Amino acid sequence: MINHHQQVPYHLLKHKYGFSHEEGQTDEPTGSGNMIIHGDNLLALKSLLPMYEGRIKCIYIDPPYNTGNEGWVYNDNVNDPRISKWLGEVVGKEGEDFTRHDKWLCMMYPRLVLLKKLLADDGAIFISIDDNEQARLKLICDEIFGEKRFKTDIIWQKRYTRSNNTVDFTTVVEHILVYSKDEFVVNLLPRTATADKRYTNPDNDPRGPWKGKSFLNPAKPEQRVNLCYTIVNPNTLEEIENPKTNAWRVQKSTYERLKEEDRLYWGKDGKSKIPVIKMFLSEARGLTPINFWDHEYAGNTDNGTSDLQEVIAGKVFENPKPVKLIYRILEHCTNLDKDDIILDSFAGSGTTAHAVLCKNRDDGGNRKFILIEMGDYADSTTAERIKRVINGYGSDPKTMLGIGGAFDYYEMGETLYDAEGNLNEQASEDGIRNFVYYTEARQPLARPRDSREPYLMDIHDGTAYYFYYKPGETTVLNRDTLEIVKHRAEQYIIYADACELDEAFMRVNNIIFKKIPRDIKRF
Repeated sequence: MINHHQQVPYHLLKHKYGFSHEEGQTDEPTGSGNMIIHGDNLLALKSLLPMYEGRIKCIYIDPPYNTGNEGWVYNDNVNDPRISKWLGEVVGKEGEDFTRHDKWLCMMYPRLVLLKKLLADDGAIFISIDDNEQARLKLICDEIFGEKRFKTDIIWQKRYTRSNNTVDFTTVVEHILVYSKDEFVVNLLPRTATADKRYTNPDNDPRGPWKGKSFLNPAKPEQRVNLCYTIVNPNTLEEIENPKTNAWRVQKSTYERLKEEDRLYWGKDGKSKIPVIKMFLSEARGLTPINFWDHEYAGNTDNGTSDLQEVIAGKVFENPKPVKLIYRILEHCTNLDKDDIILDSFAGSGTTAHAVLCKNRDDGGNRKFILIEMGDYADSTTAERIKRVINGYGSDPKTMLGIGGAFDYYEMGETLYDAEGNLNEQASEDGIRNFVYYTEARQPLARPRDSREPYLMDIHDGTAYYFYYKPGETTVLNRDTLEIVKHRAEQYIIYADACELDEAFMRVNNIIFKKIPRDIKRF
């Protein structure tokens, strides 16, 4: 079961339409980098690998919580006989379906493996979950990402009132498990007026407000002998030879530097026996995030419903997450100074894209979103919501103006390979070329196909990439067919069905032959 993701066939994505503030909906791609994909998220995640592996900075997912009330279907296309009997079956309630937890874990496991592949080294994944599967989810995340990559379990206050309709406890919180890939460091938050109130300036220091840090160490003198030395009050010239209850906080060399920089404060009258260290507000770092997010800080479920209803009237989606919650995640995880990509593979009503557009509007960022949704409402609700956010909605003049932006809408296309392992002749040839070029050059294929040289994909870093492919025919690379090459380059990588050129000739002419489909990289 661990390798389910490897059994999933690779599908091409089929572009359906583009939407932008300037052009509205058109058949042409917008080139914005924003995507909404309608389809099974396991298939879609695999389709994203060639272009996005290791590039996603922030992943947020809100999977089915497996409460027994969602009616979700386990429908993964895998060959394992233990799984095949579950395909297409609605997962039942506790007591009706004794395999419901197994099914949920088997649904989540391959998706998490693919999400890890997509995650950047400095990225993080945030996973919403409730008490039903939190413990099991953490165990498989520990296995997939590694126990040391667990960052925190954020407790989000989704409700702020109790319900007397509940039999036992009213549930007012949910979990958000956070895991990193490798080098992730959470963003510090902007300082607040409340935090800054702790800084004063009782001695009118020209460097501005400061707060005092104790000169005493929690350790006893006998525990930290190296931190025991004589200090002198410069106002009374009294010597304090050795600390009696606690060691000093800093080494003697640091004490001498603090004294030289006038960073020791000896009390209002200057006669204190033990100073405090001045910590200036001008040098203070941002605020460390905490793992309890109350409803005022990160919104609640009522906010999620009203956020959506402001854009699309009526109750069109159950329990959408509030924009404010995802906005906070973006503050913690994404940067302003680069084009971070945010992925949500259980997109629902599209809250994540809504939050990304709002964050970009507020700080001038250029973050990109990728949403995946398998529900029939992917276009009518998910995409429609984002169209209205882009163009404007509601009665508030600020929202009526619209945020602006663009996205492209995709559906799942044909598989890249047929049942025999050959290139699928029903698949889009342009899609195949895009796939092959990206696996070689690690960048999107931007060059339009030219009828004068139809087999050239593009030239990158001195290498010309050719895909000599004719559906239904066998292409052979020889001295006659080399006429397909019309551009001069330092090196040529040519895909074809067969090759009759001898190795010496190819070596002299810097030609590398790659056989279709054998040498096409597989995911």
